[in-house]
Amino acid sequence: MDRQTFAAWVLVLPFVLLFVAFTAGPVLGSLGMSFTDMRQRDLRTPFAVNGVGFGNYVKALSDETFRKAAFNTAYFVILGVPLTLVVALAAAVLLDRGVKRFQSLFKVGYYLPVVTSIVAIAVIWRFVLAPDSGLVNTVLGWFGIDGPNWLASKTLAMPSLIAMAVWRNFGSAMIIFLAGLQGIPQTVEEAGQIDGAGSWQRFRYLILPLLRPTVLFTSVTTGIGYLQFFEEPLVMTQGGPLNSTLSVSMYTYQQFGFGNYGLATSMAYILFVVIAVVTFIQFRLLREK
Repeated sequence: MDRQTFAAWVLVLPFVLLFVAFTAGPVLGSLGMSFTDMRQRDLRTPFAVNGVGFGNYVKALSDETFRKAAFNTAYFVILGVPLTLVVALAAAVLLDRGVKRFQSLFKVGYYLPVVTSIVAIAVIWRFVLAPDSGLVNTVLGWFGIDGPNWLASKTLAMPSLIAMAVWRNFGSAMIIFLAGLQGIPQTVEEAGQIDGAGSWQRFRYLILPLLRPTVLFTSVTTGIGYLQFFEEPLVMTQGGPLNSTLSVSMYTYQQFGFGNYGLATSMAYILFVVIAVVTFIQFRLLREK
């Protein structure tokens, strides 16, 4: 080994060791744990645990509560991702084409919920959705409508969390859409105007196709985030009522809390595989289009 190669290894080795210790090591360790019956009591004697093969995966997939959590997660993603992207794109178009004055102020305002503590957001939304004096039910009361208890209803709790998630997360997608819109040459729209295309036609047939890479990126990142949704039900509903807002991530968290480490890690890896498959499908579909 020459002197230059040795110097390179000396510089790289600390980062490799940190990666192995804090990333690769825990990932491989948890993968191995998912094939054992390890529980909290086994932490003192980790080599005494028994291998169960794919037993934890079978147990997770046959668990009614896990299947309910998987359904809730899919429901959250299928409704939440398109709504977030539509709101984000609409806000980006409004800022790019409509609002020229105080544009920076609007950007900060729209992005602020993204960096705000989930606890603070939960306080706001509990006030908005409160059954007696909440903002939504107060407005409904002006029209003689008795507002429901949004977070205590099996049918309305999940849509309420989706609304909260869209409000909280659309700002990050909006910034990306805005960058994409501002990167489109002005000559594209001018050519459409010369051909007699209206505003909607120019957006539909000229601008939107050019935003395809941006749509791909935002849909993938938003989808990955929403498949792991955890904070919203944890702070707002604790998974209730009757598990109607329980997510896979939250159920995995509960199993870790119960000390079922082998089962919990198998659930985490099932979610990882689902995220990988969904991301791959999104890339293929959007690239083909």
